[in-house]
Amino acid sequence: MSKPLSLARLLLISTALASPMAMAQTAAPAGGDAGMTTTPSAADEADAQSGNVDVSIPGADIVVTGRRTANISQAAPQVVNVLSAADIKRTGEGDIAGSLQRVTGLSVVSGGYVYVRGLGDRYSLALLNGSPLPSPEPLKRVVPLDIFPTSVIASTLVQKSYSANFPGEFGGGVINLTTKAIPTESYLEIGVGSSANTETSGQMGYTSYGAKSDWTGFDDGSRDVPPLLQEAIKSGTPFPNMPRADLRNIAMQFLNADTTVLQRTNSLPFNFSGSLNAGTAMDVGSDGRLGIIATASYSNKWRTRDTLQQASLNPAEGAGKNTQQISTDNEVTVNALLGLGLELGEQKLRWTNLYIRDTLKRGALSVGQNDGQIQGADYMTQNTAWYERQLIDSHLVGEFKLTDALSLDLRGGFSNSQREAPYEREFVYVRTNRALAEDPVGDRFINALNRQRGDASVTFSDLNEDLWSAGADLSYKFSPALTLTAGYAFTDTKRTSSRYELHYDATNLPLAVQQLRPDYLTSDATIQLYDISLLEFSGNYPVYDAAMRVHAGYGQLQAEVIPGVQINAGVRYEKGDQSVTGVDVYNTGVTPFNQIKRDYWLPAVTVTVEAAKGLQFRASGSKTIARPQFRELIAQPYLDTESNRFFRGNPFLKDSQLWNADLRAEWYMGRDERLIAAAFYKKIDNPIETFTTINDTYAVTTSFANAPEASLYGFELEAQKYVPLGNFSNSDFFANRRIALIGNYTYTQSKLKVKEGDTTIPYTYTTGDLPAASDYFLNGVPLTGQSDHLVNLQLGLEDTEKLSQQTLLLTYASDRVTSRGPNLQPDIKERPGIQLDFVARQGVTLPGGINSEFKFEARNITGRKFQEFQQAGDNRVYYNRYKIGTTIAASITVAF
Repeated sequence: MSKPLSLARLLLISTALASPMAMAQTAAPAGGDAGMTTTPSAADEADAQSGNVDVSIPGADIVVTGRRTANISQAAPQVVNVLSAADIKRTGEGDIAGSLQRVTGLSVVSGGYVYVRGLGDRYSLALLNGSPLPSPEPLKRVVPLDIFPTSVIASTLVQKSYSANFPGEFGGGVINLTTKAIPTESYLEIGVGSSANTETSGQMGYTSYGAKSDWTGFDDGSRDVPPLLQEAIKSGTPFPNMPRADLRNIAMQFLNADTTVLQRTNSLPFNFSGSLNAGTAMDVGSDGRLGIIATASYSNKWRTRDTLQQASLNPAEGAGKNTQQISTDNEVTVNALLGLGLELGEQKLRWTNLYIRDTLKRGALSVGQNDGQIQGADYMTQNTAWYERQLIDSHLVGEFKLTDALSLDLRGGFSNSQREAPYEREFVYVRTNRALAEDPVGDRFINALNRQRGDASVTFSDLNEDLWSAGADLSYKFSPALTLTAGYAFTDTKRTSSRYELHYDATNLPLAVQQLRPDYLTSDATIQLYDISLLEFSGNYPVYDAAMRVHAGYGQLQAEVIPGVQINAGVRYEKGDQSVTGVDVYNTGVTPFNQIKRDYWLPAVTVTVEAAKGLQFRASGSKTIARPQFRELIAQPYLDTESNRFFRGNPFLKDSQLWNADLRAEWYMGRDERLIAAAFYKKIDNPIETFTTINDTYAVTTSFANAPEASLYGFELEAQKYVPLGNFSNSDFFANRRIALIGNYTYTQSKLKVKEGDTTIPYTYTTGDLPAASDYFLNGVPLTGQSDHLVNLQLGLEDTEKLSQQTLLLTYASDRVTSRGPNLQPDIKERPGIQLDFVARQGVTLPGGINSEFKFEARNITGRKFQEFQQAGDNRVYYNRYKIGTTIAASITVAF
């Protein structure tokens, strides 16, 4: 392996990319959306100062009428943060995920996935114009928000206290994006960028050829399921009952060398991205305006990990399985958004269309030993895979002002998510390391295709999900101090998931054949000469159907009961029917069916007391739910490429119910300046926890089960202060600059409650008495995913008149549990540690008066590692340990 690309070399490269920053700075344009997306326009700034921010959510206005402040967080009836178009641009971030890093209690993980209050995606909710926004990655609940450029977003709302106008699956909070309806001016922006990582760029990695169109993220048809395999699947005949000759013919139709030959690349390329944003508007009639916004982007990223993977039946005795794996992922993402807005007086229509395609091409090679198999032998495993993930979303929102007091909101939408993973291939070669007198090939890696001394498999999986949604909200303002709102919402989701896992099977292969490389070992000639067949490892139900239908209605009151005391109270009724059905493709006469059919009354109340100018207190309480995700319910194994671990769903999962309470003291010293202290408490019935199982061959599988009960409590502190520098110096450089000081700290404690007689149902359950919960969960241990300490600090220098910003960001998270340990062993923990980032943005004027923006980023400057481990005494077993590396990125966006 070549030496890692040094940080100094990356800095030199990025400096060359960013050298035009020495040119003249760009002043803020006079108005509208023209100019740089990160420079607040006059129109945006005026709206932000007056509190007139466009927010499209279910139900009533976000701002309480009569509150004399332009600070929306202060005037809102709930615990919210609202970033207006001007606020988003002022952060200097080019996408929504980046701008949300400034919001207290939010964290951005894996390049765009935003979690609220440190809780995982199970407890996060993402909406687009008030409508459900599914993820293009069906193995995740939330959408990666870095796909949304700031130029198309009018506002971003983050609400951390529950109110009845939002769906009941509200654990940590909701993030609602509102797209711009009408651009104030026409604009066109073109952006390009590149980045490099010290552990990947210019380094050795592994890949496969695949198809010539792989760089686009679209397969050219080479990976289509072979016709004979399609016919076999449709026939309903179990694979063991098929003639051996037919199985050989299926195996010979597989795409061979292009998906089986793992190629070593000595120098991986840098990452690349490009984007195009445009918008325009025109008058319609006497008081109408029609607007169009569009965005398209493409990115091509590489990531290599050199990972230590271990497993143990008893961590106190050390690891029984040790593997070193080098994996390379090539991720290609294509996004597009088209929005049309129509304003006729006070009536507004939005039609938003979103397309996301994310493709991951993986190559991996590992070598290690496994005490659960042949003692002292080396196992070499080769993996190649291709994952296509796609989301198509279209929804229509109408906001109608029927009278001065009566308003009506209507919304409807359709989304389709797909995930195709053809040709997930794995080859296992074994070297016994025995004396040649005992084993003639003891010094060589061989593959006998008998699952004892070698194995080869190919897996085809497919997922399709359709989501229909609709809603209506009617609000009547009886007086400035009293508003009543009622609404209805409907969602209907259907998913079909299939997975066929096939293994090559041979008997008494000659030693010379066992030493062949993968494409020769599974070639047509080898299959015919040595009668190699196929075995199916998909189980009796390779296909599952899942469905969920939710009807909901709510009523909500917003009132000022006495001067200075506001109350927001409501109740939501939700009736949900969620089911998972195993499709009887082999006509066994048995159809497994599991259903969660529940209805809930979900009350919520928030009281706000204005004690003095800028000082107020809030108290809120609510009941919410968390439903299991389809991926957690469907009893199929799948590989999560992010954690590099196999998961298996559990069809016996139940809903979780949460009781939430918050107390807050808020002091607003000035616009965007505040000091906040809050305490929170949650009681969770039937929380869904991940747990890990391991067998005597050290095969590790992670699944899900309901623990009996859990509680969570803690407090958070937030401070935000701006220090103008013009008062300290007469220099023109400091005249409009200020220091931004932003920090927050969250302390959290949680524990499971498990007592004698409590039961749970794991995915392995068949019949008989239910297993004791204490066989899987220990009383008093923390919830998975929860860190005791979370710290976010930002120190920035920014210009208030033009785009010029430099920010240091420091984040810290203490150890958190990722999964319950197998057989009541110590839990598996992750150590996030400290990460230091630097981001700089500069507006410049290019020759010809063209406005442009340069961005420079340095991520993980301190070189934090990823560590996931079990620890017993002084012994530590690493499930995953690798260097993340430092990433340096530079980009330019030009506006016309």
